[in-house]
Amino acid sequence: MDFIKKNFAGVLVCLIIAIPSYYLGQLYPIIGGPVFAILLGMIICLLWTNRGIADAGIKFTSKKILQYAVILLGFGLNLGTVLKTGQESLPIIISTIATSLIVAFVMCKLMNLPTKLCTLIGVGSSICGGSAIAATAPVIKANDEEVGQAISVIFFFNVLAALIFPTMADYLGMTHGPEAFGIFAGTAVNDTSSVTAAASTWDNLWNLGTDTLDKAVTVKLTRTLAIIPITLFLSVWFSMRHDETVNQSAQKLKITKLVPSFIVLFIIASIITTVCVSVFNVDNSVFGPLKELSKIFIIMAMAGIGLNCNIFKLVRTGALPIFLGFCCWVGITLVCLSFQSYLGIW
Repeated sequence: MDFIKKNFAGVLVCLIIAIPSYYLGQLYPIIGGPVFAILLGMIICLLWTNRGIADAGIKFTSKKILQYAVILLGFGLNLGTVLKTGQESLPIIISTIATSLIVAFVMCKLMNLPTKLCTLIGVGSSICGGSAIAATAPVIKANDEEVGQAISVIFFFNVLAALIFPTMADYLGMTHGPEAFGIFAGTAVNDTSSVTAAASTWDNLWNLGTDTLDKAVTVKLTRTLAIIPITLFLSVWFSMRHDETVNQSAQKLKITKLVPSFIVLFIIASIITTVCVSVFNVDNSVFGPLKELSKIFIIMAMAGIGLNCNIFKLVRTGALPIFLGFCCWVGITLVCLSFQSYLGIW
């Protein structure tokens, strides 16, 4: 009961925003339901400054409901397809991660920005946004202000990517199937929320069902696993620079906390689908309702994301961190598109 009392109001607000957003997305597929939900949420955020009892539920929707949506996407996906997609996208993932980290390092030296802030923006841009920042912050002993600044910058470019990438990809002549844009969204967009928003818009635009969404989420979750080696490296690097012992460094780093549980559940859902289809000859259409529910959850989560998007807070972050985030974002996008063109994916 406490859980319902705490979260009901905020979840209801997100659902109320999601319903018209869903239908608007059907009417204007070039924009899509998730993007409408983000925009409506952002507009409401500017006017609704004191959310009171709805605050907890809005945060729950933007984080947990989104994770549930990703888990539901695992149903209907064959495990072999998941592994093949991850393998195909691995060279692009490695290249974009390296690009973001190198850009962050170089710009840190050129602009004389705080090392910890640059590290957080570089890691957040390259891997998975807020989750990567949260995992990295204790390792490098970043303070709350640095974490807040990095998350604000990453969040801004997340929303921007969700809004413009589908139209940009079409303008660049990307093929109208799920393959090319799915890999692009999964590697060039850093947070799961915006990956799902951009991929859903592409699916709506070209009537692809959830094919692009499946592809993009699989690539994105493969990329998320890079949290482990990156944070391990930063832990060793930081301990060497600050004369920490290995034990002291290890105490801050818990491997079990680096892999989000929803990734594990996504894989389990895929295994269940594979067994049902391959062993028990269950028709894949059985999982269709779960896919549709996942779409609704994504739009609700995007409403929560929009309601949490405080433009004024971003402005207070300052121009230089925003410019650093922009450089990382552009670098990742260009490398991703170049690799896809070179490999003949689009």
